[in-house]
Amino acid sequence: MELKIRKSSNIYIIDIQGEMDLYNSYKLKDLVMKMLEKKVTKFVINLDKVEYIDSSGIGALIYICSTIKKMNLQLLVTNVHGSVKKVIELTKLMGYFPMAATVNDAIKTL
Repeated sequence: MELKIRKSSNIYIIDIQGEMDLYNSYKLKDLVMKMLEKKVTKFVINLDKVEYIDSSGIGALIYICSTIKKMNLQLLVTNVHGSVKKVIELTKLMGYFPMAATVNDAIKTL
């Protein structure tokens, strides 16, 4: 799994590429926690290039989402499709994660 950060004004976009699984989903949690320490307040998590997600990846997203909500900060998850979308639907979490169709939609919303 590769993580890349880009910025659009005060919104930080985390592009994820590869598999979000037991072996690497902690990297996303660690990255977001470091960004929170640096007082980042607006996040977009872009799942466009994620081919596979397992329960650890879902757990990481839940942890990040709940942490950001508790701190009254803003987060949108974008480009949920394919097998990733199926897993999120199976776990009945489609309504839990704040979502936008694309990164551009997320930037406009935030």
